[in-house]
Amino acid sequence: MPKKVLIIEDSATDAAIVKELLEKEGITTVISVSGKEGVEKAVALKPDLIVLDIMLPDISGFDVCAKLKEKTALSATIVVVLSVKDNIEDITRAFHVGADDYIIKPPLPELLTRKIKLYLGIR
Repeated sequence: MPKKVLIIEDSATDAAIVKELLEKEGITTVISVSGKEGVEKAVALKPDLIVLDIMLPDISGFDVCAKLKEKTALSATIVVVLSVKDNIEDITRAFHVGADDYIIKPPLPELLTRKIKLYLGIR
């Protein structure tokens, strides 16, 4: 069964780039453009991994991550934050609310793909 990744990202350009990278690897991807919609889609889809931006139009990615980790069905879902915020306070906060990894934008495409494949158990 193909792995599923939910991309919660309000930038259509950034979301399309990540989607294209992952789909080239045979990973099914779904995009959400807001935090609230992202939580709803995560509950419905139960993705294997979520790529999450911190700066979203409605609620912060920190709040989204905390909400996802509160849900029993999603507590084991891997959350990789992908954000331009590169200060230690934001990085620490992301891990505090349950993020499994934090990658600063713009990532090297090969690094992002490789990390996600590693988390998904894809060789």
